Amino acid sequence: MKLQKILSRFQKLHPKEINLSLDRIKSLCEKLGNPQDKIKAISIVGTNGKNSTIQACYSILKEANKKCNIYTSPHIQKINERFVFNNKELEDDELASLFEEVEKINENKPITFFEILTACFFYKAAQYSDNINLIESGLFHRFDATNILKENLASVVTSISKDHLDWLEKDERTIKKIVFEKTSTLLNSNIIVNKQSTNETMHCIKKTIRQNQSNKIFFNDDFSYSINENDFFYYEDKLGGLKLPMPNILGQFQLDNVSTAIATLRTLNLDIKNEHIQRGITKISNIARLQEIKSGKLKKLVKNNKLIVDGSHNEDGARVLNEYLQSLNCNKHVIISMMANKEHEKYISYFKNISSITTVDLKTQPNSISGKDLKEKFKIIPNVQYQPSIEQAIKSINLKEGDLLLITGSLYGAAEVLSLN
Repeated sequence: MKLQKILSRFQKLHPKEINLSLDRIKSLCEKLGNPQDKIKAISIVGTNGKNSTIQACYSILKEANKKCNIYTSPHIQKINERFVFNNKELEDDELASLFEEVEKINENKPITFFEILTACFFYKAAQYSDNINLIESGLFHRFDATNILKENLASVVTSISKDHLDWLEKDERTIKKIVFEKTSTLLNSNIIVNKQSTNETMHCIKKTIRQNQSNKIFFNDDFSYSINENDFFYYEDKLGGLKLPMPNILGQFQLDNVSTAIATLRTLNLDIKNEHIQRGITKISNIARLQEIKSGKLKKLVKNNKLIVDGSHNEDGARVLNEYLQSLNCNKHVIISMMANKEHEKYISYFKNISSITTVDLKTQPNSISGKDLKEKFKIIPNVQYQPSIEQAIKSINLKEGDLLLITGSLYGAAEVLSLN
C-alpha cells in the first residue's frame, strides 16, 4: 500500500506521461550527485528483443559469478521487476525507501514518471560501483531518460522497426527517422548491432553511426550463427567458434538476441568462459516473450494443449511470432488484445494459416482498443470472433488435442494473462 501511494504521487508530478526532454532528469540527477557517472553500463536500444537480449546477458553473467543491476520497462506484473540490484529484485519496502529518498530530493519538481524512476535506478546503482548495469532504453533513445550517461561499456542495438509512430510527425514516420532517434547519440565505446529485419534498416544504422568512433560489431559482418543440428547451434566471431546448446527460450528468432548477447560479452573481455555461455543460455528467464504457461487457471481451461503468452505488439514482432507458429505442425488459435495507437491491420496481416482469431477487451488499459473495434479492423481475416474477456475467449474456442493457443498483441495483455493465472 505504501509503495502504491508513492507511485501515485510520482504519476502526478508531471501532466504528461511522456515529455521528450533530458533537462528534468539531468537536473534531478545533479541533485543526487550524478550517480549515472559512477556506474558500469551496457545500454540496450532498439524496438524488439531488448529484454530478451538483457536476460541472455544476465544469465551468462550470473554463471560467471558477476553481479548485475538491471533496469527495464515496462514491468509485466509489478514495478519491482524494473529494479534488480545485486542479481535480486528489490522488495517492496526497499523500493519504497528508495523512492521516498529520491522524492524528497526532487522537492516536488515537475518530472515524468519514467524519468523519476530512472533517476531512482541510477541513485541506487551507484551504490554498487563494481556491478555491471544492463539498462534498457525506453521510447526511442535520443531524448530518453536513460540517455544521460557520459560513458558506458557498450551500446547494444537490437532489431529496429516501426513502433510508437504517434510520437513522430506524420512525414517523419520512417525507418530512417526511427533509426536516427535510436542510434544517433550512442556513446563512443563499443556498439554491437543485432540482425535487422531489412537491409534498409541495417544500412540506415551503419550510415547513422558512421561518424561514431566506437568499436563497431555487426551481425553477419563480425558475428553470426548457424543451425546444423536439432539440439545445437554454432556461434562464430573473430575469437572463434562455439558449439552451443539451444537456448531454453522459444523461437528461432531468439537466436539473434542470444547471439548478440554473446557477441557483446565476448567483446568486453569480462572473463566470460565458454562454459559460462553454454550454461547461461539454457537458464534464460524471459517473462511474456513466447512464455509457455504450464499451470494455473487458464492452463486448466486449455487442458493438455499448449498455452503460450507473448507481448509482441508491432509489425516486426508479429513477423517473427508468425515464423515461430509456422514452424509448428499443429492447429493454432490466437487471442489478441491491443493498444489503440498500434498499427492493427499491419500487425494481423503477418499471421497465416491460423485456425481461429479471437479479439478481446483490454479493460485494464484506458488507451486500448475495444475487442469489438479490433474485430472490425481484422475483418479481412477469416475466422475472427469477439469475446469480452480472455477466459470467455478460451471457453469459446473449439480446441482439439494437440492444438496450440497463443495470447498476444500487448505486454499489458500478457500481464493480464499472468495475473489471471
